[in-house]
Amino acid sequence: MELRQLEYFVAVAEEQNFTRAAERVHISQSGVSAQIRQLERELGAELFDRSARTATLTAAGRAALDHARAALAAAGAVGQAVGEVTGLIRGRLVVGMVIGCTVTPLFDALSAFHRAHPGVEVSLLEDNSDRLVEAVRLGTVDVALVGTAAAPEGLETLTIISERLVVVVPEGHPLTSRRRIALRDVAAHPIVCMPPGTGLRTVFDGACAAQDLRPGIALQASAADAVADLAARGLGVAVLSESMAAAHRDRLVVRTIDDLATPALLALVWRGGPSPAVRELLARCEEEFGVRGAGGQAVTAGQPERVSAGSVGVTG
Repeated sequence: MELRQLEYFVAVAEEQNFTRAAERVHISQSGVSAQIRQLERELGAELFDRSARTATLTAAGRAALDHARAALAAAGAVGQAVGEVTGLIRGRLVVGMVIGCTVTPLFDALSAFHRAHPGVEVSLLEDNSDRLVEAVRLGTVDVALVGTAAAPEGLETLTIISERLVVVVPEGHPLTSRRRIALRDVAAHPIVCMPPGTGLRTVFDGACAAQDLRPGIALQASAADAVADLAARGLGVAVLSESMAAAHRDRLVVRTIDDLATPALLALVWRGGPSPAVRELLARCEEEFGVRGAGGQAVTAGQPERVSAGSVGVTG
């Protein structure tokens, strides 16, 4: 019995699909299948019911799963313990990044980390914020840069930037003639914004629900530029963060929503007790983003550190 066989077994059990499991462990599907067949022969029992489209655990598979996870955790702990003594960081680091976010400081941090620790395999994946937060909780992503309305429960958080939401409209739009703009005024028009699951949308939906408003979402897009372009064409009123809107002030009118004070946050999130690799990447991010408190120390949404909106902005 080999550790890689246990790794493939756990991957298939969690993904409930051989193809997705193969993508996760970076080998072919046939390789995963062959190794699990070999493991089943050694154990003398089938671990998966392969009769349906999803790979479901048999009774034997369910009995083996927790032990397989424990064995993998123990093996990882051995490497981590030795690494902490010798100062050597190795293994694999999975980093999540919210879709539609231009995050040069994160890329710089990854580059510095890779130069310092070439033995670590680094993977970067994009997804919406809700799914990334859940992946961090499950341990399939080590650290993620997400847009959020508040520090996710059960995770450590370093707030990179905290910004209010604004409304973005073309010149001559009825909202431009108002001295003050309330959320109710915005909700009276068709809305163009980011999709559900993004931090910005969570803030907007929560604020509307608090005032019992039901805005009409006309169009959705994951990229701030697309949201602004749709608003520029008169297809709706765009709701963006301050830094997102700043890039479009030359052609659109940007106004504060006076009674929407809840900020949208861009934050790094990770689980407590991070590995040496995660701690090192957090330290690099702390340096590149110009914030304090990464390196394993939690910073709550109520204590935001701020970086220049020109370098990175709140996104999905």
